Amino acid sequence: MKKRSSLFLLLALLLFPSTVTAQRKIIVSCLGTSITYGAGMYNREKNNYPQQLQYLLGNNYEVHNYGVNGATLLDKGNKPYRSQPAYEQALSANSDIIFLEFGTNDSKQINWQHKEEFVQNYKALIGALQKKKHSPRIILLLPVPSYLKDSTSINDSIIRTQIHPFIQQVAYETGVELINLYPGFIGQPDLLPDQIHPSSIGAAMIARRLYEAVKVKEDPRFNIYRKMHVATTGSSFYGYACYDFTYAGRNCKIVQPRVTAAGRPWVWRARFWGHEPQTDIAMLERGYHIVYCDVVEMFGNQTCIDIWNKYYQFLTGMGLHKKALLEGMSRGGIYIYNWAQANPDKVAGIYADAPQLDFRSWPRKGSLTNWEIFKQQYHLTEEQALHFTGAPLDHAEAIAKMGFPMLHAVGDADSTVPVAENTALFEQRIKAAGGNITVIHKPGVAHHPHSLANPKPIVDFMLQATGHKINFAVLPVPGAEYRKAAGWKIDNGWWEQHADIDSLLQAQKGQLDIVFAGNSITQGLGGHRTRTTNRAGFQAFDSTFSKWKWECAGISGDRVQNLLWRLQNGQYKQSQPKVLVVTIGVNNFGDNDSGAEIAAGILEIANWVKRNMPGTKLLLTGLLPTGFTPEEPRRQKYNEIHQVLAAANHDGYTYLPLTSAFTNSDGTLDAGCYAKDGIHLTAEGYRRWAAALSPQLEKMLAK
Repeated sequence: MKKRSSLFLLLALLLFPSTVTAQRKIIVSCLGTSITYGAGMYNREKNNYPQQLQYLLGNNYEVHNYGVNGATLLDKGNKPYRSQPAYEQALSANSDIIFLEFGTNDSKQINWQHKEEFVQNYKALIGALQKKKHSPRIILLLPVPSYLKDSTSINDSIIRTQIHPFIQQVAYETGVELINLYPGFIGQPDLLPDQIHPSSIGAAMIARRLYEAVKVKEDPRFNIYRKMHVATTGSSFYGYACYDFTYAGRNCKIVQPRVTAAGRPWVWRARFWGHEPQTDIAMLERGYHIVYCDVVEMFGNQTCIDIWNKYYQFLTGMGLHKKALLEGMSRGGIYIYNWAQANPDKVAGIYADAPQLDFRSWPRKGSLTNWEIFKQQYHLTEEQALHFTGAPLDHAEAIAKMGFPMLHAVGDADSTVPVAENTALFEQRIKAAGGNITVIHKPGVAHHPHSLANPKPIVDFMLQATGHKINFAVLPVPGAEYRKAAGWKIDNGWWEQHADIDSLLQAQKGQLDIVFAGNSITQGLGGHRTRTTNRAGFQAFDSTFSKWKWECAGISGDRVQNLLWRLQNGQYKQSQPKVLVVTIGVNNFGDNDSGAEIAAGILEIANWVKRNMPGTKLLLTGLLPTGFTPEEPRRQKYNEIHQVLAAANHDGYTYLPLTSAFTNSDGTLDAGCYAKDGIHLTAEGYRRWAAALSPQLEKMLAK
């Protein structure tokens, strides 16, 4: 029998090679410690990050979890990974992609006494894995923080200052890839409930980052080093190859990513090389080159622009994308904006951090030495300098019309480059002229530190500006929420809520008139749910819709993608409700999803319902109003979402925005309808919601 099967497989390979190849799944193996295993989290089997990565990747991938509690990378550690059965299993797997998560347990005092062998042991592990399959893609994960105070146990200082550099050294010397998990957990101890292990929500964050790495569109043929044809000196820039050289008489640098993203995007760093490098490192992880050309204190004058123009031709002549992402800190703001004005068609986007935008603000008020240098560089007298109109602030309207997006990060307590004299005025004029600018404010922060400890908002901006950002709102995945504050009974997490809803839908198959689907706001309706504790909206909805059979299908914390997964994998289609009311989207704000991305996810839900539940009428409200005033960023994102939803083709469903039902004549939220967070509803809010839905549901159920 086995012989016949082998002959059949051989025949299939000869006759239909592409078909057989297409059936083979891509094997992703995750090796690591208890963090990979999923120790200490709610519903470990379904929520560990390899399993959540499996949800994201889908059926064409097979993700294996080879995590071992307490494992060390060090062979002389108290529980060496290479002595564990999981290691032998991992060696036997025909892995295409391998993630290695090690170092946390090695930081313990009992283990770190063998630190001299860490690099050697890591190289040995990589070498053994590479022997099992020709050139598997190997990615090293830099450990997450530890919030433990016991210095003899897992030690955050050792992780950050010693283990991270060792892993970067390993990556540099072996040529494998890197992902730094640390920044995503900075200042968020709630994501590490026991101070070491990520919660299911933290694991979801890791899974999304790994998904980005797996799905990156790359240009495997491109190697900029082979195209440079100049004398270089090589070194490691946090694990990446950095080439120092002289071009046009200037000191220059190019840092090469391990994998080059499709299109060969790049970030042009202006001034202060290596200062607060977290954004640069994150972009290298994602396949972007980082470049630098030192023009010292030219303050963006014509000579500076001419030098950069030559360097740009050099870079693009080697194959980098025709449009650059410009990054400028402090006085670097002058450099990037002046070059952008001279070359608007060569700019993909601008990230300016505490940027100088007006010479009369700085250096005139902050540094007389630099004020003199500025005058020399521009050949100005004192009187001419005081009336100089060549700074970015002077040309805000022209810059706005150039079309590229801009992101500023500023410390609101900055007295060196005051926000009020620079970014605030610039932002006002840019927006008035129709430009695209976003400003991140850091309350209480002075001129330093620059950047963000977790650079995700900056990274997302750069990815969006160059067309590489993944929209997770359209990728169906189960939720990872687990917290008691979600309004659930003890020991009832997301999966129990999902099962509870499914059982109710199944029990009432063909009998339901209305199903309300959404997040915690919808969950507050209660319905016949048995695993929730908050029923603030039950009285209002049950009295308004008493003549119909209705059910509550809201789960606290759900994002758009979670509801999409529930619809595809639950009993919604089988239950055949007459009307499905969908209210979702506000929880995506916390993931830094853009308004357009959230709207795309909501429309994906609408399209799925239209295709798969033809007997059910869909009432799509989108999300309810949020943000106490029209000026709040939350309200602006809310408006962006509904602008997209309103412009969509509503064929096959009813779109019912509810802005006017919850806002006053001046656009502010009706405080009587909302809790203090400006998101969740009071009893009056639920009454208002039910009243707003009632006329439309009457029409839909009367037909």
